[in-house]
Amino acid sequence: MTSARLLAAGPVKLRAQSLQTCRDRHVHNVLGCSNQQRNSTLRWGRRPATKVQAVSEELVDSVASNGAHNGNGTVPHTATIKQSTLSVHAGESGGRCKVADSLTTPICCTSTYYFQDTAELIAYQEGRYGSYEYGRYGNPTTRVVEEKIRELEGAEDCLVSSSGMNAATTMLLALVPAGGHIITTTDCYRRTRQFIQTVLPKMGVTATVLDPADMGALEQALEEHDVSVYFSESPTNPYLRCVDVPRIAELCHAKNTPICIDGTFATPINQRAIDLGADLVLHSGTKYLAGHNDVLAGAICGKSDLIAQIRAMHNVLGGTLDPHAAYLMLRGMKTLGLRVEHQNKTALEIAKRLERHPKIERVHYPGLPSHPDHHIAKEQMKGFGGVVSFEVRGDLWTTAKFVDGVRIPYIAPSLGGVETLIEQPTVISYWDQGPEKRAAYGIKDNLIRYSCGIEDIENLWDDISQSLEQI
Repeated sequence: MTSARLLAAGPVKLRAQSLQTCRDRHVHNVLGCSNQQRNSTLRWGRRPATKVQAVSEELVDSVASNGAHNGNGTVPHTATIKQSTLSVHAGESGGRCKVADSLTTPICCTSTYYFQDTAELIAYQEGRYGSYEYGRYGNPTTRVVEEKIRELEGAEDCLVSSSGMNAATTMLLALVPAGGHIITTTDCYRRTRQFIQTVLPKMGVTATVLDPADMGALEQALEEHDVSVYFSESPTNPYLRCVDVPRIAELCHAKNTPICIDGTFATPINQRAIDLGADLVLHSGTKYLAGHNDVLAGAICGKSDLIAQIRAMHNVLGGTLDPHAAYLMLRGMKTLGLRVEHQNKTALEIAKRLERHPKIERVHYPGLPSHPDHHIAKEQMKGFGGVVSFEVRGDLWTTAKFVDGVRIPYIAPSLGGVETLIEQPTVISYWDQGPEKRAAYGIKDNLIRYSCGIEDIENLWDDISQSLEQI
């Protein structure tokens, strides 16, 4: 149809043409289905589209005389279709149009998926028909998120979940058998350490905890134990230590030990650990990926056989990402590159200025030559991230005064969003541990973690400076 004819046709004709286009299109790539399912059937896109029309007497008469289609067949011809039945099925039960023209990915809000008949269900169970079964096992919106993260990380497959901790605990429960052994590093997120030290031992699981740079201790642990998985952040939280992924991969793979790197602080913009030799990469999607401090999400991607094991465990445990949260992650990741580039520049400049400031004792940032793992970060990372940790010259309360004195950042326990956040780990994460335990974990009372947002760098620095002047 030419442009002139389309214009002459008017909105009704255009709408009909659009519905016909929707009917005729076949979806060849069903997100969330296996390659076998994707390639073996086109039926996912062939269900007839529902013509949009108002509920009228004519529609009631038509449904009553012809039978109303539902998930298992038709309403008997003799049935009297009541308004309560129509309110459930009218306009939908004849088949839903597969939305292909929407610029943004639609939010698929359903807890379950129906099948036309038993034969179709069996075809699905045997991998000959591409679809979904139940919301905990997959969702079209969340599958788009998984595909995006998979491609960003260069992975074979990806699984998203309800939080970064859910991704981490599900991974460990899936890959570490009863009586297994884990290798992890000293500097890590407190809740990860807590799970490894208090929950896994109930299943007889033991752990070796190493300094991130101690390759000798790693070799020894691999020799002495049948290690189920090596798991470390890189950069770590809160001291931003970086592990030598290629060297660790060489040592671990010689013993058939898989490697999982938590890349939350790096993001795939700055570091692709799979390219460096990791088998799995984990993210708290709450942080940089979503990027707006409005979503809780987690993701793990990597080798398909490992993800299959983790997905099987995930299907049992739950921890499903809500499709609304999945949509917000998609929205956030559109600007991931722009945000991270800005945050990289801001953090590096602030780190340099802090290192020269007389009231700062030490700065922890992998982009600085003074950082113990700067040589590793230069090799593995394109940017050094948006988080700067530093130590104020003073005690706990002097440091707290500085935190209370800044005006732009929010005092909050997160990172990676558009707003700058500040925290004193002693107070916000380890206050219940007491001085001795904090010292054992390496958490100093004068330590600050500063997560750069996307504000103007000079505004942030002026704010830091005025607060430092008050202590």
